[in-house]
This record gives sequence, structure tokens and C-alpha cells, in this order.
Amino acid sequence: MTPPPPSSALRKHLAIYPGSFDPITFGHLDVIRRGRRLFDELIVAVGRNPSKDQLFTAAERLDMTRRLVDELVQQEPDGAAVSVQGFDGLTVDFARRAGAAALLRGVRNLSDLQYEVQQAVTNREVAGLETAFVVAGQTFAYTSSSLIKQIAAMGENLSTLTPMVPGLVIEKLREKKAQRHPALEDLRSSGQTREG
Repeated sequence: MTPPPPSSALRKHLAIYPGSFDPITFGHLDVIRRGRRLFDELIVAVGRNPSKDQLFTAAERLDMTRRLVDELVQQEPDGAAVSVQGFDGLTVDFARRAGAAALLRGVRNLSDLQYEVQQAVTNREVAGLETAFVVAGQTFAYTSSSLIKQIAAMGENLSTLTPMVPGLVIEKLREKKAQRHPALEDLRSSGQTREG
């Protein structure tokens, strides 16, 4: 009779996919889709980047992310369980509290890779937390939330964002633009200054 495997072998491999998701893009959803094939469970952790002006509130980002992740899971039920949670503070502290085995990160290009490797080394040294990278598909190699906000601020027709973000996000961007949100207004005025 074969002895049962050690308890550590029965442990679920939980990954945290952290980000500000301001706004969430098809690139983010691609990382979530692929992470569901790599891990037993995935938490999409919606945090705040203090170095960036946030366009959407924490509640708005959580709502959009939850709705789009729920839609993804309905379309692709075969995959790891995934939940969306908000957090404040350091990602490694949130990951430790959640019992995560690793952080999941998407890498779009070489400049992303350089930054992400530096972060991964720091997270491993400081918190003993490993990082798993997935390389973005060619379609998403240059899509970023910052670029989407610039297009929303400067562009007249937001339907040009259709290849980059879901319809829900375009609808919410239109609302922010109609409200003349300060984050978009700042981007618009700085863009006009550079062109002038």
C-alpha cells in the first residue's frame, strides 16, 4: 500500500495577481485567463498605486474587475477558482495574509521585464514570495492603463479603444470624460502643451 502524500503536497497553490487596474484591460484579463491554468486558485488583488493619479475610485475599479472576471469565468468555467479583492498597503503583506504561494505578473516587453525582475527579487528577499511571469500575447504587448487614459483624455472617439478594453470600460471612460475628471483633464492639458 502506498503511503499518503505529505500534507504539503496537498496544499493548494494560490497566486495573487496584484494591480491598480485603472482601468482593467484585455491584457489584464489575458493574464487572469492564463493564471487560471497555472494555479489552483487565483486572487485578483485591486490595490492603489500612490505614484499615479487614479481615474477610477477603488470601489469603481473593484466593481469593473469583478464584473469582467465573473464574465470570463462564465465563458470559461474550466479553470481555477478566481476571486477579486481590494487591498491597501504592500502587496507582499496582502499575499502573506492570503497564504499565497506566488505573485502572478504579466510582462509585455523588455522594459516591463527589467522592472518586474527587480520587484520579484525584492519580494523574494524581503518576504520569501516567488513571482510567476506570463508573457503577454503580441496583441497586448503595448497596451497599458496609462495609454488607455491618454487616449480617453485626448481622443474624440473612444470606440477606438475597442481592441484594448471591454465595452464596460469604454462606457465608464465616457462617463469620466463627460464629467471632465481631473485626471483626464490633466492628461489633456499636458498633451496640448507638448503639442503646442
